Amino acid sequence: MKTKDVVMVSKSSCADSCCEPKKVVAPARSCSDGCCSSEKPSAGLGGPHGTIVAVQDLESQGMGNEFVILSISGMTCTGCETKLNRTLATVPAVKNLKTSLVLSRAEFNLDLRLSSVDEVIKHLERTTEFKCQRISNKGTGIDIIVPDDPSSFVNETWPAGVTEMLVIENNTVQVSFDPKIVGARDLLENTWGRPIELAPVRGDPSLEAGGKHVRHIGYMTLLSAVLTIPVLALAWAPIPEREIAYSSASLALATIVQAVIAGPFYPKAIKALVFSKVIEMDLLIVLSTTAAYVFSVVSYGYLLAGEPLSTGQFFETSTLLVTLIMVGRWVAALARQRAVESISIQSLQAPTTILVDEDMGSDQEIDARLLQYGDIFKVLPDTRIPTDGTVIMGSSEVDESMLTGESRLVEKHPKSSVIAGSINGPGLLLVRLTHLPSDNTIIAIAAMVDEAKLSKPKMQDLADRVASYFVPVVVLLTIITFSIWIAVGVVGRGQSRSQATVQAITYAITILIVSCPCAIGLAVPMVIVIASGVAAERGVIFKSADAIEVAYKASHVVFDKTGTLTCGNLAVAEEPFVTSDETSLSLLLGLVGDSRHPVSVAIAAHLKNKGVQPSAVPEPKSLTGRGIETTAGGQVLRAGNSGWLNLSSHDIVQPLLAQLYTVFCFTINDTLAAVYCLEDDLRADSAETIQTLQDHGVSVHVVSGDDEGAVRSVATKLGIPDDNVRARSSPADKKDYIQTLLGNSKDSKKPVVIFCGDGTNDAVALAQATIGVHINEGTAVAQSAADVVLMRPALSGILTMMNASRASVNRIKFNFAWSFVYNVFAVLLAAGAFVKARIPPEFAGLGELVSVLPVIAAAVLLRWSKL
Repeated sequence: MKTKDVVMVSKSSCADSCCEPKKVVAPARSCSDGCCSSEKPSAGLGGPHGTIVAVQDLESQGMGNEFVILSISGMTCTGCETKLNRTLATVPAVKNLKTSLVLSRAEFNLDLRLSSVDEVIKHLERTTEFKCQRISNKGTGIDIIVPDDPSSFVNETWPAGVTEMLVIENNTVQVSFDPKIVGARDLLENTWGRPIELAPVRGDPSLEAGGKHVRHIGYMTLLSAVLTIPVLALAWAPIPEREIAYSSASLALATIVQAVIAGPFYPKAIKALVFSKVIEMDLLIVLSTTAAYVFSVVSYGYLLAGEPLSTGQFFETSTLLVTLIMVGRWVAALARQRAVESISIQSLQAPTTILVDEDMGSDQEIDARLLQYGDIFKVLPDTRIPTDGTVIMGSSEVDESMLTGESRLVEKHPKSSVIAGSINGPGLLLVRLTHLPSDNTIIAIAAMVDEAKLSKPKMQDLADRVASYFVPVVVLLTIITFSIWIAVGVVGRGQSRSQATVQAITYAITILIVSCPCAIGLAVPMVIVIASGVAAERGVIFKSADAIEVAYKASHVVFDKTGTLTCGNLAVAEEPFVTSDETSLSLLLGLVGDSRHPVSVAIAAHLKNKGVQPSAVPEPKSLTGRGIETTAGGQVLRAGNSGWLNLSSHDIVQPLLAQLYTVFCFTINDTLAAVYCLEDDLRADSAETIQTLQDHGVSVHVVSGDDEGAVRSVATKLGIPDDNVRARSSPADKKDYIQTLLGNSKDSKKPVVIFCGDGTNDAVALAQATIGVHINEGTAVAQSAADVVLMRPALSGILTMMNASRASVNRIKFNFAWSFVYNVFAVLLAAGAFVKARIPPEFAGLGELVSVLPVIAAAVLLRWSKL
């Protein structure tokens, strides 16, 4: 059919009629029945054949890059993912492409100057036969049910704050909005002036798409079985001889199976070969089932002509073959879907909450999606917390184990933070919302976990290379086997050429179907998906699949000190020198008051407790790893470590450093104004974790920006060798130290260096290390640079990370071994290499089931592994 164009009407968000709508023409998704009109958008496009989208003025959005997430339906094996990658790679506008066979997803950046999302979807569906659904990633949104025509509804003047409206099905419209301008509840209740209902909750779009795919395969499998059973009965049951009648009935049923059930394999295989240059599993299915079906049709023609072949027809072979292939794909798809659902982080979201109306003095249970900024909600005992917030009244103990891996209950009281998905204990809590359900901790964790699922370790490259040669090799083996069995039949057994050919065809069909590359394709991604989800449940977030692959091989682990080996709760232990001038202390508090560095926080808290009031100072300049400075009233104010201030040999400072304190100095115009000694407590599990690492042959290091004495003191308590300790290290020093470790290899293998830190000054080191580990009490900068995030402040997460890596790699190795053993044995058995044992061609369709299920099972068993 010809491409249709959807007129996408863009409107200004203002309510006045002065704004003229701007029209942007964009290609629509094609349909097969000619219902779409290129004249104007119709309601029909909002249904199964397409989508009406209303978007903001493209000038206001900016014609730059757009991040696109597509849910792909129809992917079954590694060849499908290769086809998906190659097809999207041919689109110049697509950049930074990531795909996942297990998640059935593609993510990429799209250059809107070169192409639109609709054009990419249309190209992808046309050349691959996949079905694509875009997953909205434009911030906060709700699904609503409109009482009238949805296409006209989205073309009305948009309320302030609405950024996009999308018809998704029937009368359901997805509304994206800026929650800082308008809240979900206000939008629903006060905006459109007529009854608008909230649509039923939709699950994770990727899981929904996967579920639809599983159901579709299930229905097609059931239909195939219903059509196949009569054919089997006519072929195998002891019923009276009516050869022509039974053969005619079998032909009719087999034709339906071949056209309706196996039919979709044909365009997929052909388009993969033509557009993507990929010879995939679907081609083997097409060749084998077509050979069996066509041969049976030819044999049926001879029967009608009164010259039946000695072999007769074997319509039961082609129909049973198709049915068993469908059974294998359905079971494999179902197992994959259940495995992915089992580690879905977003399933922890609570569907409802109790809203506290302070004005009315009443409570109301509402859908959690309707929460908005400024809301206060009530958390009853033994219920799940709907979103992140701060406790304003009440006390309780909360189970956060599903997000942090910490089995111990956490006490909550006023001013305590609570996180979405955790379960309240016996107390009643009133909580002020800090993050919306669409942007809370659960969503952040799910995004980081998905980042790992969509990345590919080096092992995947090996699997992809093997899989790319698999189908051509199988086709070659089929041709060789076919030729050998013809020769054996004619020369060795004295058969006629027709008899030998028929026998050779059965062996060829069996080889084509019984060999399966799906196990090779799933060997790595299935483990990565399950391992990343299981690790997340234990409080370890892998953001990179490479980290899963190499963490167990760690040769060096480098720790920051403050906030990593120690709790980061620094407190002033002594005041050996403080000026009597209160103005100087006010300037100091003004200098450090807004800093988030643990030392500055401790000093600010100490000064505030003494009743010091801050003085206003110009914007301080933070010098990472050194301190903080500014100029106020002509005076240069500096505060930080003694080394930076050239005070290490000062009569007051030197003895303090010898006592292993963290020393903080404050100078005004280079004159010492105050000296503070600070102490910190070691994390409870620091010593045990470091001892375990050393017992396993891992070299442990500490690199810190703190004073020499404080760093050496911590290292001594933890049994870290002096040679592995560096103090007063700037971010560049930390980077250089890690680079030295990476370069000092005693053998040909490159060392694996893990760096664990929590602060902004650790970001460079996190990025430099083989694996950067962020302990979750630091800053977003450090977290973004990390490959792994520990969701609870405990160093035992390092051991969990390494155990998860080791278990995952072992599963991957098992999967590779199983794939190799299965395919070698199955091909030999199918080819007749074992004289007295072979696989009947009609049962070869079970091959996918036998090969794939152990791979999925090996991955799923990670859920019960001790990490």
